[in-house]
Amino acid sequence: MTAHLIATRIIENVERIIRGKPRLVRYAVAALLAEGHLLIEDVPGLGKTSLARCLARSIGGTLHRIQFTPDLLPGDITGVSVFLPGHDRFTFHPGAVFANVVVADEINRGTPKTQSALLEVMAERRVTVDAETYEAPRPFLVVATQNPIELEGTYRLPEAQLDRFLMRLSVGYPDAADEVRVVLADRFGESPDDLRPVVDIGVLRDALTQVRTLRVDEAVAGYAVALSAATRTHPAVRFGVSVRGSIALVRAAQGLAAVAGRDFVTPDDVKDVARPVLAHRLVRTPEAELAGRGDEDIIAEVLAAIAVPAAGAGH
Repeated sequence: MTAHLIATRIIENVERIIRGKPRLVRYAVAALLAEGHLLIEDVPGLGKTSLARCLARSIGGTLHRIQFTPDLLPGDITGVSVFLPGHDRFTFHPGAVFANVVVADEINRGTPKTQSALLEVMAERRVTVDAETYEAPRPFLVVATQNPIELEGTYRLPEAQLDRFLMRLSVGYPDAADEVRVVLADRFGESPDDLRPVVDIGVLRDALTQVRTLRVDEAVAGYAVALSAATRTHPAVRFGVSVRGSIALVRAAQGLAAVAGRDFVTPDDVKDVARPVLAHRLVRTPEAELAGRGDEDIIAEVLAAIAVPAAGAGH
């Protein structure tokens, strides 16, 4: 089964519940195929957690939800080694990250120490506890949510944590017609739990490998690098996009190309995902923050300044 067919099935299934958000669902599935993580910022009640549950149900995978609070401990996330007196040895009790889809709800309510428990598993898909390493399942997708308007009792995500997320997305309010459909669906109790898997987890693993091998020409990779490099010299940016950000940009573009049914990445794929992939990786200057210049505004300026490779690049 091709990655495109898998993506199409998942998108159609998810959109049975997440209505009127085709771009959001397309990005989320592209991130899944690219084996990247999602940070979803928006006000409560717009379906952030429902999106993650829909993805998990569609792939027949396991789903664990972590409600981040100030008293959450790193061991609750990674797991702990417990001594068994009768056997005179330690045994590992896996934490909540050992699932195909992990929802880190209100991640910015966890302390920096607890947030850091996700760093290794998000980057390397493994957990080290007491010098022992344990592999996370594949696929492995972290979908973290945070409320950008409620700051009391929260901790700002450090740059190292933000850099682990492939994309930062916003759900946004639905239009009136879609909201009516959501309200009517609620009358009949429709929820992500009603969805059935549309793809076998083993077949999905093969598709993930396919996506990694999609062709990326040098001109397309050069365009991605040029966008990242331009953020490093932008006057409103203190620290620009890292090399990891350039890699993430290409991987996200591969996921988007797979969703579109192509076996190669085009410059337009890179341009399409530039905002959700790059914006959250910027550290603005204090002057830019005081002036209210947003991350996405800066990426828009970079996109306007860097020439897109000629038509045919990537074919």
